[in-house]
Amino acid sequence: MIPSVHDMGDDTYGLLKYLYGPGNAEEHIDPHLVAAWDRLAPDPGRDPRATYGDLQRLLDQPVMALPESARPAEHVWHLSVRAAPEDPILTDEQWADIARRMVSATGIAPDGDDDACRWAAVRHADDHIHIIATVVRHDGRQARIRHDGARSQAEARKIEIDYGLRRLNTGDGTAAKRPSSAERHKANRRGKERTSREELRETVRRAAAGVAGEQEFFDRLAAAGLLVSQRVAPSGDLLGYKVALPEDRNEDQEPIYYSGSTLAPDLSLPRIRERWAGNAPEPGRDATTDHSSGSARVSPSTARRQATSASWQAVLLVDQGDDGQIAALIAAGGEVLDALAKTSAAHTRRELRDAAFAFERATRSHIRAQRGHARGLRQAARDLVHSGPALGRGEDGATTSMLIDMMFFLVTAAAHWHGMKEHAQQAAAARQAAEHLRAAYQAAAPVYLGVMHQRGRRLSQPLQRKQTAHLRQAVPELAEQVLAEPGWYALAATLADVESAGHDPAALLAEAAARRELGTADSISDVLVWRLRRMADLPADASAMPGPTATAPTAGRGAAKRPTNRKERSAKSR
Repeated sequence: MIPSVHDMGDDTYGLLKYLYGPGNAEEHIDPHLVAAWDRLAPDPGRDPRATYGDLQRLLDQPVMALPESARPAEHVWHLSVRAAPEDPILTDEQWADIARRMVSATGIAPDGDDDACRWAAVRHADDHIHIIATVVRHDGRQARIRHDGARSQAEARKIEIDYGLRRLNTGDGTAAKRPSSAERHKANRRGKERTSREELRETVRRAAAGVAGEQEFFDRLAAAGLLVSQRVAPSGDLLGYKVALPEDRNEDQEPIYYSGSTLAPDLSLPRIRERWAGNAPEPGRDATTDHSSGSARVSPSTARRQATSASWQAVLLVDQGDDGQIAALIAAGGEVLDALAKTSAAHTRRELRDAAFAFERATRSHIRAQRGHARGLRQAARDLVHSGPALGRGEDGATTSMLIDMMFFLVTAAAHWHGMKEHAQQAAAARQAAEHLRAAYQAAAPVYLGVMHQRGRRLSQPLQRKQTAHLRQAVPELAEQVLAEPGWYALAATLADVESAGHDPAALLAEAAARRELGTADSISDVLVWRLRRMADLPADASAMPGPTATAPTAGRGAAKRPTNRKERSAKSR
């Protein structure tokens, strides 16, 4: 159950006219009163003799009884209470009980208080009610409604238990503002999955991912097709901005703008500026300069490898860093997800976009991020954006799989940390993002793991036994589980490639397994494949490697002779 306290107002009649009217999209059905401060209160929805004016005058009576100078400038309080989509349809009597509990909990009309405020609850849809009240009590004092939002949330959690409704996570005031019913109906009319507010929030977040300065940020917003309006002080200093979708207009055909801060708390201009400090490219990077953007340009596969390495380091720090550092890493991880979704191939784009959309909630809490600690992840996001879209095949497709696998662990670590801090909404959002990443991985990885699987099956029996021995030596407690997984052959091929590259397979495998838990992985062998290929700097696309018989460490004594032509390779594979 979702209660929402709306802004205070000064027009009781206007709000009643809206609640009892057809709505912005004819979405209001059978508006009627379900409860009020007085059981004889007039109901303009069901009583043809009652008018909006009748109900307004009664609600406003305690306000009008005060001297004009003592009347509050804004005296109209408004709370909407919405059931979850999967909840059963409640009766009018049940909604009436919920309304009474809400006005009592928020301080509008505490139980047993005969001098409490006047209020009315209107129902014009199956799934929600609106409560309108005037905040001047019968005794002339104003109601104590501080923290009414938190109180309504606390009461909603109790109502969910009492009525057997879906139990939602308690918020902490850091969530982005929810779209209104009118915004959702408008999106439905336009055939859109998301409201303009949600679409703008997602677009602005992607534009801010890894951005290095104001000009680049606004250039990205314009390139995304948004209308942008800047708020400039008389001194010429930029104070803020607002954005609109070109096709989203009001009845006067004017664009409907949203400021960054109304899209999400961390999208105001001052908060975005916090990301830019110390965002210069790291020295010694393998990149050429893109003079059009002032950024370092790398190939899509290189950008994904570097993002994987940065994410790996972030996972380790989430396990042991301080709170401010971890909050910064989680926020920057959101930027990497935004950048990855923006540059992903078609077959993973939807799930990655949904993962980034869900994880957005996990990037904000009351713990202030120490952003200087997230430079590596923010640079990774920047490189992903400037490397351009990946083709989804070859090395950049394989490194996408590698990065998705690592981002799954970062998001899972974020869910665990939020859970430890009792950040219920953030933890739930991170878990939801992890499920989308799991689906994206399943769409991206099988073709590349399949190549490694076939290479592993073609290894000679002595080499297979050798890789099994490496596995048992490195991770004896996991060996039997890994050997029973379908991905074992891909891991065996990777261990052979590791040895051919001059590394100690058992030592590197032990390091890969020990750096962090593997319990959240669907396939331990898959995780170890990507970790080993990253740590040994092997091509993520194993089809670029030599044939499976070229897996002996060197051509010294006892090493298998490498086939030199197609006939030899064919005979050897048989």
